[in-house]
Amino acid sequence: MRRISVLVFLLFALSLPIVAQAPSQAAWRDKVDAALPLLGHRNWIVVADSAYPQQSSPGIEVIETDADEFEVLHYVLGAVNHSIHVRAHLFMDAELPFVPESDAPGVTVFRGKLEKALAGQPVESVPHEKLIAQLDRTSKDFRVLILKTRLAVPYTSVFLRLDCKYWSDDAEKRLREKMAAGGSKAP
Repeated sequence: MRRISVLVFLLFALSLPIVAQAPSQAAWRDKVDAALPLLGHRNWIVVADSAYPQQSSPGIEVIETDADEFEVLHYVLGAVNHSIHVRAHLFMDAELPFVPESDAPGVTVFRGKLEKALAGQPVESVPHEKLIAQLDRTSKDFRVLILKTRLAVPYTSVFLRLDCKYWSDDAEKRLREKMAAGGSKAP
């Protein structure tokens, strides 16, 4: 009788693939939440389409989210926006505006949703190969977190280069100018 109970339990446990998948779908959120306090200026987070390459540099960590790109993007942008220490400079592949719907079904809808998701935030367009090369160079000294999504539309990855939230680009520029001019030190 005991063997039958164990067999029934095993058959029941093996028939629950949805339950087994649920923790892994939340794992990417946990990873973002755990990584963000450790990340700072010069680190990158990439919300990537499903064909984004797995780079081999040791500073790059790739996580398969098995989630919709906009779900991941909204979560990451929200986490960065609510942090006290980092802000994001956004980059997109320069190729995206030129991808025709006839070659990549869904790209038009994606571009419309992306415009709403980024809500007028400044985005710099850079050729895809240059962005990948930048991540490779950066990852030699700094961490890069890549979150792969289910999206199967080319040139749709969103690249976030993190910077210090409590020190602006203008403040840095003024500081460097003052230092170069040999001006007086702050009181």
